[in-house]
Amino acid sequence: MMALAALPPPRRLDWAHLVKDAALAALVALVLAIPLVGVQTVEVNAALAIRTRWDWVAIGVAAAFAGRLLLAVMRRLSAVRSAAAPRPARIIFDRRRATLLAGLGIALAVALPVLPFSSRYIVDLATTVMIYVMLGWGLNVVVGLAGLLDLGYVAFYAVGAYSFALLAQWFQLSFWECLPLAGLLAASFGVVLGFPVLRLRGDYLAIVTLGFGEIVRIVLLNWVPVTNGPAGIGNVPRPTFFGMPFVARAPPGVTTFHEFFHLRFNPGHRIIFLYYVILTLALVTNSFTLRLRRLPIGRAWEALREDEIACRALGINPTTVKLSAFAIGAMLGGFAGAFFATRQGFISPESFSFTESAIILAIVVLGGMGSQLGVVLAAIVLVTLPELGRQLGDLPLVGPFLSLIGTLRMLLFGAAMVGIMVWRPQGIITRREPSLRLADEPRRAA
Repeated sequence: MMALAALPPPRRLDWAHLVKDAALAALVALVLAIPLVGVQTVEVNAALAIRTRWDWVAIGVAAAFAGRLLLAVMRRLSAVRSAAAPRPARIIFDRRRATLLAGLGIALAVALPVLPFSSRYIVDLATTVMIYVMLGWGLNVVVGLAGLLDLGYVAFYAVGAYSFALLAQWFQLSFWECLPLAGLLAASFGVVLGFPVLRLRGDYLAIVTLGFGEIVRIVLLNWVPVTNGPAGIGNVPRPTFFGMPFVARAPPGVTTFHEFFHLRFNPGHRIIFLYYVILTLALVTNSFTLRLRRLPIGRAWEALREDEIACRALGINPTTVKLSAFAIGAMLGGFAGAFFATRQGFISPESFSFTESAIILAIVVLGGMGSQLGVVLAAIVLVTLPELGRQLGDLPLVGPFLSLIGTLRMLLFGAAMVGIMVWRPQGIITRREPSLRLADEPRRAA
């Protein structure tokens, strides 16, 4: 009892300090808002004029002050409660819950096109989510497992897309014939990138990979005789169902999908088929990467991520490990790029900018480094939030906020990233099961 009485009471809220901190945040917001929001150049009578929007500046500064104050109060209250009644840490995602959640997610994904609330828009949005999930799993091999920061992953995405488009255009190959070739070509580019960066790490590695991604985009933009430059490549062939195309009328001697199954022609059949194709590719990718984690090469990736010097001391060749990580991650990105090309039917260099690399890296980091399930959750959040902003911008009852939401729909994307980094700085799922668990040796009888 004496020991308990000697404990200091929990600290109360220091409102002066909290208000001062919020005022400093509001001052920073004011400095940034004046040139970005408060002053706008407009054209009036063929002349350039300046229009001020101080009301927007005031709203932004007030929101920054209130948000900073509310966040600081919530943090201080949480610290006070933790000091008053400390609770043991609990694991949110254990193995059984993760397996159950993954099984439910797969079942929902398989049944999505036939659910009552499903529509063509939802299936098409789910297809986009699955593309980013596949890209996230590919980059997770390089960043999450091997610990190599790659800012130019979109280059392999572009190589896969252009490989399929060019092979189909030059040699009249189908999607299923070009898919493994696109993956192999992207893997070869991964090896080409891996050789110059063998001795680099950290920020230097990130800068080189960023430059590699820009080099690939600029080559695609300027190599007009091959890539058609800014005009892009059109008429990319669509995948078929065992040779049966999803078209209203096929050439003589070719049976269409709806004719074979005695159905009425519906363009939505192709959308659903594409969804199941990318879902199958994503599931195969997941199984492939999970299997690699349990093999010696997967454990070598994790050893390289933790400590390269200790990795060398254990007799592991870092050169081989890095090249294998770049090659396999690039191969998975090439598969996703080939599907992107056949889904769009048209590709151009504008589809493979640095923004795509940033989004894929954000999916891996926010989902949790090395977490397969976290990548799925982060992809759903970061892909659907901008679409949600677009849908809100189309509502007729939004009134005066219509133009604001339609223009700043990406604000939801940034707010989600900031929120995750504040409340879950290690990612949505911060824990995963070990790739290899050593069993205890049986006790020997004395």
